[in-house]
Amino acid sequence: MRPLQDDEKPTLPSLRGEAEATQGPTNRGQPPHLEAVGARPLGCFAALAMTAGHLSEYVLMIVNALFSMSRTGAALIALGPALVFASPGHSETLRIGAQLTGTLGWELAYMKAHGLDAAAGLDLEITDLANTEAGKVAIASGAVDVILSDWLWVSRERTLGHELTFVPYSTALGAVMVKRDSPIQKLSDLQGKSLGVVGGPLDKSWLLLQAYARRDGLDLASTAKIAFAAPPLINQKLGAGELDAALQFWNFCVDLQQRGFRSLIEIAEVEKALGASGPVAIVGFVFNQDFAAQHRRTLQAFLDTARAAREGLGKDASEWPAIMKRIGQKDPASAELFRARYVAGSPNRPLGEEQADARILFKSLAAIGGAELVGNATELDAGVYYEPR
Repeated sequence: MRPLQDDEKPTLPSLRGEAEATQGPTNRGQPPHLEAVGARPLGCFAALAMTAGHLSEYVLMIVNALFSMSRTGAALIALGPALVFASPGHSETLRIGAQLTGTLGWELAYMKAHGLDAAAGLDLEITDLANTEAGKVAIASGAVDVILSDWLWVSRERTLGHELTFVPYSTALGAVMVKRDSPIQKLSDLQGKSLGVVGGPLDKSWLLLQAYARRDGLDLASTAKIAFAAPPLINQKLGAGELDAALQFWNFCVDLQQRGFRSLIEIAEVEKALGASGPVAIVGFVFNQDFAAQHRRTLQAFLDTARAAREGLGKDASEWPAIMKRIGQKDPASAELFRARYVAGSPNRPLGEEQADARILFKSLAAIGGAELVGNATELDAGVYYEPR
C-alpha cells in the first residue's frame, strides 16, 4: 500500500535555529468564545476592593458569593489560592499557545465563559497553534509563555542547554484500533497487515508500542506495513478499509468506537507492561525555568485555574454538546464517551511517582528512538519536572 504521506519525515525540532522561523503570536482563526469577555463574574466585587486594606473583606465576599452560584461557583472554589493572590483591579498577562480544537482549547474556552481567568487575576493571550511542532517553535522564539508538549522533548532540550520544565497535564493515551469483526486479536496478527500510525516515526505511543512488541520478539516496524499520517486521514483510511489497524490518539479512538471499531491494545496497558506503576502523564504544560522563577505566582494562578476548568468540564455534562459540535460529533451519545475518557486522563498521582515512571519509560523510548529522539542522554534529565522554589 502506498504510504499516506510522501517522503516527508517528521523531525524533532531543537530550540536553536527553528525559533527564527516563527512570526510571533497570532490569534488567526480564534473562535469567538475565546475573545475577550466583556462582563466577567465577580467584577462587582473587584470594584469594592481596590485597596489592600479591604483584601480580606474582598475574599470573604467572593467566598460568600460563590455559594449563590451554581456551576461557576463550584469551579471558582476550586481555584483556591489563585483567588487569594489575585490583585483586585489588576491582571497579569500570560501568553498561552494551544491547539484550540484540543482539550486545552476546551478548557481555555471554559475559563473565559465562566470568568475563571479574571477571578484569578489573569489576562490570557491565546495563540492558536496548527500542531505540536508549531508550539515548540513558538516557545523557543518567546512568542508564548506556556505550551503543551511531552517530557521527552523537554529532557532533550535541557541536554542542549535550554532550561524548559514540565507540569503533568494528561495521562490520556490512544490505542491500536481494529474493526469489531476483524480477525486481528493480538499484536502478532499485525504481521503483514497495514497499520496506520498517527504522527510520525518518533511518535511516543508508536515507540512505546514497538518496545512492547519487541519483548515478544516482534519487530512491528519491519513486519507490518506502516503508514504515517495525520489523525483525521488515519480514521478516514481505516473506515474505508484501506488500513487493517491504526494507532490513534484517544479522542480519535472514541470516534472510531462510535463507528464500530474496538481496541486491540491500549497504550496505557503498554506503559504498565514496560514497568510503569500507574498512568503516566507524558503530555504536560511546558515553560521556561527562568520565566517560572520570575512569574511564580502568575504561573501558579494559571495552573490552578486550568485544574479548576478541567474539574468543571469533567463534572458538568451540559458543557459537552458545544464541545461535540466544535469537533464535528453529531451523535449525542458520543458526548458521554468523550467526557469519560477526558476525566480518566486527569493526572492525580504524587509528582515523585510520575518522575519514577517517566525514568523507566525513558529507557524504553531511548532504546527505540535513539539519538534523534533523546540526543546523547542516557537518563531523563533531573530538572524536567517543575518544582516551585
